[in-house]
Amino acid sequence: MKLTDQAIQNPITEDDIANFLANTPDFFERHAELLATVQLSSGHGTRAVSLQERQAGMLRDKIKALESRVVDMLRHGQENGVIAEKMQGWTRHLLLTALPAELPAAIVSELQSQFLIPQAAIRVWGVDDAFARLPFAQGVSQETQDFASSLAAPFCGLNTGLEAVRWLPDPGSVQSLALIALRPGAAPQAFGLLVLASADRERFAAGMGVDFLQRIGELASAALSRLRPATRA
Repeated sequence: MKLTDQAIQNPITEDDIANFLANTPDFFERHAELLATVQLSSGHGTRAVSLQERQAGMLRDKIKALESRVVDMLRHGQENGVIAEKMQGWTRHLLLTALPAELPAAIVSELQSQFLIPQAAIRVWGVDDAFARLPFAQGVSQETQDFASSLAAPFCGLNTGLEAVRWLPDPGSVQSLALIALRPGAAPQAFGLLVLASADRERFAAGMGVDFLQRIGELASAALSRLRPATRA
């Protein structure tokens, strides 16, 4: 049979076939025998399988993917539950700390204990005269105070020799750190800086999520407001 000039100039494409089948749903009802003869790649090698087998395989793959997502959701839910429990324990300890002067040490020690943070330190400035001579209110340069005020969100990254690293017990071992500015509410000026550090370069990697660290900063700031003069609280 000879092909017409139109057929030669406009050959049928795969898209034409796909559109025809999509718009002719009763085609396979009229030609049901075709479904039993169609052979497709199995998707797992070069073996050919029937259309029904291929559909069943695709369905199994989808079910496995959904099962994997459910497992991930359950795991993340359990992890979030553990973190929430630790956060509650840390907050409870701060609420039970009766003396304001003991709050900075309590913040640091409980963070290290609850969240297994190798090293941590805190400094607070602009405190009431009753606390001005205590160790946590000493040794903070104006440059570091300005740097803390410039932090709109917690900083995470590699140790670059910042002054705050020297507040830690073993600054030479620090590879990564998180710096959390302490400020009263939404005020732009910080009144303190919390340092979390690790010998693991990836523990506080740049680009990691900081929402959790932000909550820590907010709670620590609220607790430490007891150290500030009444006119500044």
